[in-house]
Amino acid sequence: MHRRFLGPILFLALAGLATAAEPSAPAPDAEVPPLLMDALDKVAANFDRWAYTETQMMTDEHGKPQPETVIHFDPSKPYPEQYLPLKIKGKPPTEKQLQGFRKRGEKRGEKFAKQEAEGKAPGSELPRFKMGSSSASIDLAHATIASENADSVTYEVPLRNDGKGTLPVEKFQLFARVNRATHAFENVALKVRGAFRVKLLLKVKSGEGSIDFGVVDRAFDPVPVVASGDATATIFFVKVGGSFETKRTDFVRVKPYGERFGVTIGPMKALDF
Repeated sequence: MHRRFLGPILFLALAGLATAAEPSAPAPDAEVPPLLMDALDKVAANFDRWAYTETQMMTDEHGKPQPETVIHFDPSKPYPEQYLPLKIKGKPPTEKQLQGFRKRGEKRGEKFAKQEAEGKAPGSELPRFKMGSSSASIDLAHATIASENADSVTYEVPLRNDGKGTLPVEKFQLFARVNRATHAFENVALKVRGAFRVKLLLKVKSGEGSIDFGVVDRAFDPVPVVASGDATATIFFVKVGGSFETKRTDFVRVKPYGERFGVTIGPMKALDF
């Protein structure tokens, strides 16, 4: 249970940065660095236009591999059919699990419908980094250059508490590496820089995760292809943790189901990576 919890902690912020199409309005004296903004625009323009097969692999705190999970995702299908589990923890999916993935697709469609009804373009608000009932904003407007070379620029993007939670944002570092020539993401990474507690029960001691982008068709911009990372923690003084890797393969370019009537509804707020 706790190994499944640690992985998503690291990737919620990554998913938010990697899919933000139109960041919240920056302060008057700050703006999103143009190179970073270009990379975000490229992700937004291609979001939900790829079907793929996703293979999820994990190891426990002792390094023992766990049975893999394989899911096919196709955003061109009706929402209840977009997620098709092929294998769950090494076994064929049960009817209950199949129904669970149908519900997941239905909720995805409901989010689109709700945003349209409210007159909002999906993706128009920057996703938040969430952990439990607390959250923090991703402050693209104050991104700074952490390092650079002839080929790429790596930005450090701060997380901000803005009255909606009490996350220890100072314990996280969020980085985004952008290629100078293509203006596209190469990697987005999140690192835990110090131990912190979650609701007094779970103490996260260390962790890091990253999403690598790759070209699957030379006619289009790079997309997320591999997510990996590891984390260690204790709960009631018992060590938990492990590593995880998610690979996406068999990419096929598709038309989003939401555009079946010729209407572009824009990207969702978060990846499932």
